[in-house]
Amino acid sequence: MTPPLAAPVPTLLPELLPYHRMARVSARHRWWRPVLGTGFVAVACVLVAGLLYALGSALGAARGYPEAADGTVEFGPVPGTALDLLAIASAIPVVLLAVRWIGRRPAGTVSSVTGGLRWPWLGRCVLVALPVLAVTTGAMLLLPTDDAAPSRWAGWEVFGPALAMLVVLVPLQAAAEEYVFRGWLTQAVGAFLRSPWWALVPQAVLFAAAHGWGTPWGFADLALYGVVAGLLTVRTGGLEAAIGLHAVNNLLAFGVSAAVVDGLKSDDTAADAPWQLVALDLVGIALYTAAVLWLARRHPPTRTIAAPAPVPSPVPVPPPWPFPGPHPQTLAAQVPFSWSPVPDPVPDPDPVPDPVAAPVPDPVPVPLPLPLPVPAPYADRTEAHGLPPKLHDPERD
Repeated sequence: MTPPLAAPVPTLLPELLPYHRMARVSARHRWWRPVLGTGFVAVACVLVAGLLYALGSALGAARGYPEAADGTVEFGPVPGTALDLLAIASAIPVVLLAVRWIGRRPAGTVSSVTGGLRWPWLGRCVLVALPVLAVTTGAMLLLPTDDAAPSRWAGWEVFGPALAMLVVLVPLQAAAEEYVFRGWLTQAVGAFLRSPWWALVPQAVLFAAAHGWGTPWGFADLALYGVVAGLLTVRTGGLEAAIGLHAVNNLLAFGVSAAVVDGLKSDDTAADAPWQLVALDLVGIALYTAAVLWLARRHPPTRTIAAPAPVPSPVPVPPPWPFPGPHPQTLAAQVPFSWSPVPDPVPDPDPVPDPVAAPVPDPVPVPLPLPLPVPAPYADRTEAHGLPPKLHDPERD
């Protein structure tokens, strides 16, 4: 009877990691790496920004720039804004270094699950954000303001250089904030918790607090933006959607400020926005989110990546031959030998002859050949053949 076949053993598929769990993509992941990396990012960002401000102040003092009321160098609206944007943008290399050095994984894994920025997808997100935010920004300009003095056009000689500087530095500043909050902080919390919401809410609150404590409406707007940007990051598998929204929004806001006289000198941030501006901003965020999610269904980006396979335990390898120590035969001789007699097989009482096997006959003796005649001496042979005998030559002897 044929035994039943065993059921096939199912193959274990690797775990699929979403964006907020990318800290575990490294086989060298340990629980303390996200904690240590968070402290490194916080301290290094402050130190690098302080170093840039110190270098800028030293360079401004050497060039004779006036001193401001707070003791810093007064560079003017355009150079001063450029220095502020550069100080924030310096967080990008800090985060990348923390991911590579402390996280022990490729630096691009903080950009997306594919290991780098997906530029075509980023371009699509920017194209979606431009018309949506342009409409909401134009509607904000039409709202009545409480300012007594109307805004005045700054002129192309001021607006042109300011716009060129903003186009270069604002995307870097916006991307740096995304790398810190939606990037590093989201993945640091996601290394411990599977649910993305535990990773999205803390970074959103910290993002709003980093802009200062303004109006409750402004703080709520920033916190809600942080949650939506984090949700888009997890749903699309990378920072591209959040960077596109943030960069276009900041570029339009800074551009409007640069277009009016002393607009870049204002210290107001998004945290100081009234409820009217917050309402319009939330409309723009909602329209952008809906458009990106629809675009992600039409052109789905990569959202997950396979977790690394567990490293098997090393197999012990025997030492090379010859190895130090006693010879293997010596070791075998030292092992006590045990022997148990094997009983003889029981003879068959009624053996059946094998029809195939035949008796082998005894070998037949082969007679040896007769002995050959021994040849006679040379003299006898010559006489036998009728030849004269050899005469004895005494001289030759």
